[in-house]
Amino acid sequence: DAGYDSDKTRAVLNERGLHGRIAHKGEKAPIQASQRWHVERTHAWQNAFHRLARCYERRTTVIDAFFDLADTITTVRSLIRQAWTTHRWDERPNRRP
Repeated sequence: DAGYDSDKTRAVLNERGLHGRIAHKGEKAPIQASQRWHVERTHAWQNAFHRLARCYERRTTVIDAFFDLADTITTVRSLIRQAWTTHRWDERPNRRP
């Protein structure tokens, strides 16, 4: 991401012996030329659950349970969409979920 294009970030990477693939400002990112990062996509899916976006719980076990529930719902939805296009049967409804 070009937001990390700074001398300070590059210096920290060099200190740790890492080679970062950071886009220069005004250029497209080398990895993200056409797709969203997996983390960004996952956060966007989790933001659809407004209970997570405004979570006032103090106990981490409850917060983790909310995230697990949201991830489970997202996974099941994805599996249903995938099965809709890969599995055929005679009485299948005409519309897609």
